Amino acid sequence: MRLVFWAGFWTFLLDQATKYAVVHGMNLMTRQEIDVIPPLLVFQMAWNRGVNFGLGAGADMRWVLIGIAVAISAAVLVWLWRSGGSTYTYIAAGLLIGGALGNVVDRLLYGAVADFINMSCCGFDNPYAFNVADVAIFAGALGLAFLPDGKTPKAKRTKD
Repeated sequence: MRLVFWAGFWTFLLDQATKYAVVHGMNLMTRQEIDVIPPLLVFQMAWNRGVNFGLGAGADMRWVLIGIAVAISAAVLVWLWRSGGSTYTYIAAGLLIGGALGNVVDRLLYGAVADFINMSCCGFDNPYAFNVADVAIFAGALGLAFLPDGKTPKAKRTKD
């Protein structure tokens, strides 16, 4: 379980550090857009008040989304505490929890999640922005769903 904590801590720290550096340090709130390697990588300021891709942004979902993120994080911790897991499972859980808590802090501080990474390529103009926490949540959820949990399956009994 210590690995969950460390993976979550470093994920949370990386998310918050990148948001602070880009949004405040590079003054993205005022500039709104910074070409890094256009069109492949552009920093584009977006305040996400909803869920992925701005769904539900019209409604005041701040406290509901904070509650959901905290509840899912707690459920993942309880699940791992009860059933254990592999090194990969613990890292995936840490990514998911660290990312979720990074976005929770944004919602508490700003009322919305600071998204700033925009990537487009090969004629596809991506209208959406995301952040490090979003990538960590996605990777962590995929890891929890598809990585081996470290348990060996029990042998089935056969009747002789």
